[in-house]
Amino acid sequence: MSPSRSFAAGLSALLLLPSIASAAVCVQPAEKVGFDIRALQSQLMVAALSCGQQDDYNAFVRKFQTEVAGAFRNVAAHFRRTAGAGHQRELDQFITQLANGQSQMSIARGSFFCSEQAPLFAAAMTATNAAELAQISVSRQVHQVLTTPMCPATPPRSTRPAQQPASAPR
Repeated sequence: MSPSRSFAAGLSALLLLPSIASAAVCVQPAEKVGFDIRALQSQLMVAALSCGQQDDYNAFVRKFQTEVAGAFRNVAAHFRRTAGAGHQRELDQFITQLANGQSQMSIARGSFFCSEQAPLFAAAMTATNAAELAQISVSRQVHQVLTTPMCPATPPRSTRPAQQPASAPR
């Protein structure tokens, strides 16, 4: 192989590496729910600290303690699955980036931010389960730093035996 072809082949391989690596990292459905709930919780925490809504935040945490804990476990499981030995660092970075992004948004919104949070608290308190909390986070466009795509759906396994091909007529 000529040097220019070797170079081209190497360059092509390098260009493919990021897409191959990113294709291997995706978010499972339970992890996505966890990320959405975590974003909502973080947004409400920023509101509690920035707007003096600690009582509202404490009521949210008391009501959804199980859902919030489950969301954290699902987010942590995502980073264990995708980051291996570096999972704790990745998890810590995600949580920090999420809170920082939401804090920056509160600063950018200025005096509007606090008035926008009361309806978010009210909507969150109407939820009855984790799926509803996640949906509120998505529908209210709560700031999310997650950019990882959803994992492709796996087709359900058939419980029926495979059909035998029809025999040829004689």
